[in-house]
Amino acid sequence: MSEAPPARDKRGTRTGFTTGACAAAAAKAATRVLVRGERLTHVETTLPNRQQVTFELHRCEWDGEKARCGIIKDAGDDPDCTHGAELIAEVRLTDDGRVVLERGEGVGIVTKDGLGLEVGSPAINPVPRRNITDMVLEELPEGRGAVVTIHVPRGEEMALQTLNARLGILGGISILGTSGIVRPYSTAAYKASVVQAIDVARARGHDELAFTTGGKSEKYAMGLLPHLAEECFIQVGDFIGVAIRHAARKQAARVHVVGMMGKLSKMADGRMQTHAAGSEVNMELLANLAAEAGAPETLVADIRAANTARHVLELCAANGLTHITGLVCQRVVEQCTRHAGGPLEVRATLVDFNGTLLGQYPDERRNAA
Repeated sequence: MSEAPPARDKRGTRTGFTTGACAAAAAKAATRVLVRGERLTHVETTLPNRQQVTFELHRCEWDGEKARCGIIKDAGDDPDCTHGAELIAEVRLTDDGRVVLERGEGVGIVTKDGLGLEVGSPAINPVPRRNITDMVLEELPEGRGAVVTIHVPRGEEMALQTLNARLGILGGISILGTSGIVRPYSTAAYKASVVQAIDVARARGHDELAFTTGGKSEKYAMGLLPHLAEECFIQVGDFIGVAIRHAARKQAARVHVVGMMGKLSKMADGRMQTHAAGSEVNMELLANLAAEAGAPETLVADIRAANTARHVLELCAANGLTHITGLVCQRVVEQCTRHAGGPLEVRATLVDFNGTLLGQYPDERRNAA
């Protein structure tokens, strides 16, 4: 029986494996057990990127008619809620030559269009589906088929840490992965989830979306935009550029960008990927905007020397310079519109850490007056 994966190093670089890769390896092992009539401790498999790897089995059970093999997912140093999860494949042989995938405990079911999967089908993404099927076919004698049921104990609990429910994936996690490899703090998985969320909203007929940078800004955005359905709110994280461009590609009509001073000031500077390690707040830009808003030279100098965007906000508030937030929002709209690459109406809203509306562009309050 395999041991638990190593503890993650939050600043580490150790790679891991996707849920799809683990499920495919477990399915291959269970099929081999049935065909050869012998239990295994390890199984070699081919990842979607064609890399050959060997997994240690956490379980290998066989009752003559079906086999169950399990692999403990090691996500490397990536902050993944499925790190340490067991991916179990239960396989039963058939005589129809087909490989059929079914959902078991802890695997979600698709309930909305736009995911590239049939409504009512298991939430096993296309690349893992192919990988599982290919690995099972490698072990099957000619003319034989198999029913493969994927289980993830505690998968429904893990799914609470994801956006699955909003995407219409209920009852468990999704089986994911495009290469089979998880890279620490990988951007690929998050980008894919942002694109998927936009696809779902558009497939459901929503042409007005709200992009936020996290859970707190999303909560505030929901209060500011009560006319939008929940699935219209998409946490884009640091990937505003990916989201804006995909929204334009999917022909959305309008996007609201809602966030706080730090992230929005980076967007205003044209940074379409706003992670702290990849882009710092441009104090020179904020100082110039303050000057444009009528700030005295002393305040402009203080802003230029400020520590954080939040510090800039505090300096402006203390000096009664409230107009700068609207200018930041205007720059966000200009940069996002330029980045969209197609027709898309963009609106920006800046809130503070308590959800108070500090600025927006276009300014609906001014228009109403």
